[in-house]
Amino acid sequence: MTYTKEVVKSSGLQPQKVFVKCLGEQWPCVLYSSSFNETKILAPNRPGLMERIAKANNLVSVRLCFKISDKSDPLLFFISGRVSGFSPYAQSNGTLQFIVIQFTQRPPDDFVEIMGRLLEANVASTRRRDERILLTPDAMRTIGLARKESTIMIDSVPRKCILRDLSFTGAKVIIVGLAKFLVGKACKLRIDFEEPLEMVVVSGKSVRYEDVEGRKDLTAIAIHFDEAVVPMSYKMHINDYLGQKKNQADDQPTPDASA
Repeated sequence: MTYTKEVVKSSGLQPQKVFVKCLGEQWPCVLYSSSFNETKILAPNRPGLMERIAKANNLVSVRLCFKISDKSDPLLFFISGRVSGFSPYAQSNGTLQFIVIQFTQRPPDDFVEIMGRLLEANVASTRRRDERILLTPDAMRTIGLARKESTIMIDSVPRKCILRDLSFTGAKVIIVGLAKFLVGKACKLRIDFEEPLEMVVVSGKSVRYEDVEGRKDLTAIAIHFDEAVVPMSYKMHINDYLGQKKNQADDQPTPDASA
């Protein structure tokens, strides 16, 4: 997984506290990508660092730091590894280099949990892309949704709305008034979360409308998100709910076939 700005924000990574350590000395570096088996960092291309890596027979450790929303103190840990390759970073005029490090130990459980949640959300956003979540009180608690009341910007005009359901790829909202002339328009939907406290804006397009039963003054609008720019944090909130429901279903006893 590549540590884009979106992934850094969603994972809670503290970039200024990431270091590569070798023989008791450490250098600041940038976590470029990682898996459960290896990581790629962007580090200084300095003789001192290279000499120490050679002297240590390529054995190093990477110090990582994450800020988790429900914990007061940041998570700080080292992962030991062996350098398996170097490559220049062309845009640095020789001052920086990529270093690939193969882990020589199983990463800490905290790292596995953080990475696993990110990877699971990415996979689920494709595999379960069209599963819609009706926003009941239980669903809102599990997702971490602060409120149903929100704002949607359609064709650059802000409108108050109420969230009815959500999925990885879209949403249905209720607005006051007619909506037939709003179909096919670009829109931006604001969604407020409280665990952690954040406001997410998702871009998309209004694709259809339907009447709200018993309310002639209200209209429901279906929105299809621009899937290329759906925020990672939004995917993680949706996956938290779908994952919990899957676990609950897996825990249900299967009927006795002989009964």
